[in-house]
Amino acid sequence: MTTHAEPRLENDDERAVAWERLTGQLRWYSANAARAQSAYKRIKLGQIVVGALVPVAALAAPPVFTALIAAAVVAAESALQLFQWQANWIRYRATAEALKREKYHYLAKSGPYRGADRATTLADRVEVIISTENSSWVAAQEDTAKSEG
Repeated sequence: MTTHAEPRLENDDERAVAWERLTGQLRWYSANAARAQSAYKRIKLGQIVVGALVPVAALAAPPVFTALIAAAVVAAESALQLFQWQANWIRYRATAEALKREKYHYLAKSGPYRGADRATTLADRVEVIISTENSSWVAAQEDTAKSEG
């Protein structure tokens, strides 16, 4: 992944604060989306490969070996459900993309950033995106807790 230096903005405190919040959150959501995607795909691929060994083991290996392979598949699925890497990957990626849109509109002085109050608009819109994602995450955690309890 190629990283580019962020454009420097005016030294105005209000703009700097809004810009730092945007770029910091964009980095966090992008990095965590990539981590969640990687974890999900690694575990899922391992689960597929190990799961494909179950029928072969059932024919050629002792039953205890087949049971251990099947248990590994179940453990992998449990980890996927527990850590919610796929759901986090999708949510984090969607949030990162929403933040990118705001960044590009802000830099281009387009959309809602055409007026003089650009920094305040940026701060407001970034906080709405982040708080929406946070609320979604909390709701998902509560749903998981209810289904486990």
